Amino acid sequence: MKINQLAAAAAFCMCATSALAEKPQVRDEFFWLGEINKATTIINSQEGLLDKALVPSIAAGIKTVIDNGNAPGAKRPSTVITFEPLLIDAAGPEVTLLHAGRSSQDMHATFRAAILRDELLDLARQLNDTSATLVSLAAQHVETIVPNYTNGVAAQPNSYGHYLLGHAAGLERDAQRIRETYARVDRSAMGTTVLNGTSWPLNRTRMADYLGFAAIVDNAYDASQISSTDEPVEVGAIVTSIALHTGQFIEDLMTQYAQPRPWILLQEGGGNTYVSSAMPQKRNPGLLNSTRQDASTAVTLALGTVIQAHNITPGMNDAKDVGASSEMVASARKALAGWNKILGALVVDPQRSLEELNSDWTASQELADVLMRKYKLPFRVGHHFASDVVEYAKANNIKPLDFPYAEASQIYTQAVDGSKFPAKLPMSEEEFRSTLDPKAIVRNRATVGGPQPAEMERMLSVAKGKLDEQSEWIKQKRERISSSLARLDSDFDGLTTAKQ
Repeated sequence: MKINQLAAAAAFCMCATSALAEKPQVRDEFFWLGEINKATTIINSQEGLLDKALVPSIAAGIKTVIDNGNAPGAKRPSTVITFEPLLIDAAGPEVTLLHAGRSSQDMHATFRAAILRDELLDLARQLNDTSATLVSLAAQHVETIVPNYTNGVAAQPNSYGHYLLGHAAGLERDAQRIRETYARVDRSAMGTTVLNGTSWPLNRTRMADYLGFAAIVDNAYDASQISSTDEPVEVGAIVTSIALHTGQFIEDLMTQYAQPRPWILLQEGGGNTYVSSAMPQKRNPGLLNSTRQDASTAVTLALGTVIQAHNITPGMNDAKDVGASSEMVASARKALAGWNKILGALVVDPQRSLEELNSDWTASQELADVLMRKYKLPFRVGHHFASDVVEYAKANNIKPLDFPYAEASQIYTQAVDGSKFPAKLPMSEEEFRSTLDPKAIVRNRATVGGPQPAEMERMLSVAKGKLDEQSEWIKQKRERISSSLARLDSDFDGLTTAKQ
């Protein structure tokens, strides 16, 4: 599909440009422990909490530890208790003066939030990419009329573009959840120490700003005892929602593979399908299977976070593991990437979908609607008439467009017999047939949010606008972190290059 190919090419170009502009940086626990030590050195020395005479040697020691950890294959300690001995080796015991008013509790809570913050932005980007593909595909299929299903049964005709926009709306709510959760994660715990703060007058706001956080966690007890567990659990709820949305789409599509003549399938080959080892006629939807499995894995990992956070006293580490949280978010990204690939591999047959609609009575409700809207016949009376028409048609193997008007008139007369309503079917034959036309039904919808062309145009515009807003939000958040860290690097470099 050309639109998807262009989107993929554009995404590749943007990634390539970004890679050239900025060297990739691993922002793991080691990285953030280094940043915290750098920021502590700057702030505390400038605010009288650290002897400025010691700053050059302390700064040089921090730089040595960071440089050593950045060497290829080097160990990168991930806890305060394993990071600090390296600092002592590089700068002597005086470096532990940096420990004024801080603890592994607030430092670990801070790097957990910082890492989860990055993970959320990566998830937001993949979510936006998949949503953009949904919206682009919806624009291509505004006039593709297909059956929609409820309870696994063909229910009503609809625009396939409208159906896709419905799924995009679900992902937009996931995008909202990411933005809302991000605001709660984007807070620094630094300076709260273990439970109730410290007697050292630390500048918590300045520390937060250096590390790219928008705010601080206000309550010192909350910072590492409550909030630090809430964050992965809340992200797990987002992961769960994304996985459920992914699974719903896949399962709806999967049912088509049970039909001998589906109206929508995956394009064969290219990792989308595979041949059965025993039955030559089969083309199994491997991409659907693997993406569904990825979505199920995401749900499993997200629920695992909830279980680990259950029935523990405040502050315990059970649900705080950085690796587990990152794996959980990565699983959602993987499911979304698979969904994106599915969308790019779809082959829709509009003639076959219309044939299916015209072979069943998915338009029958429209008879009752028109009789009520135009001729004031109570809906339940009209529904009874339409139901009798369908029952007769199925008993006699008659398709909607072939149903005899004379028979419809007779059924109507019987349906209203004994009532105060006119005995003659008020619809002309032409109107009766046009009422059963799936294309006309979709075109004539008048409700806000319906599949009619004018509403589709409006909703597509809104959806594209939201995607643009989300892209800008991601960009701004990343730029804030990057600019804060760049300022921290610049200020710290001034310490390491200062004359002894």
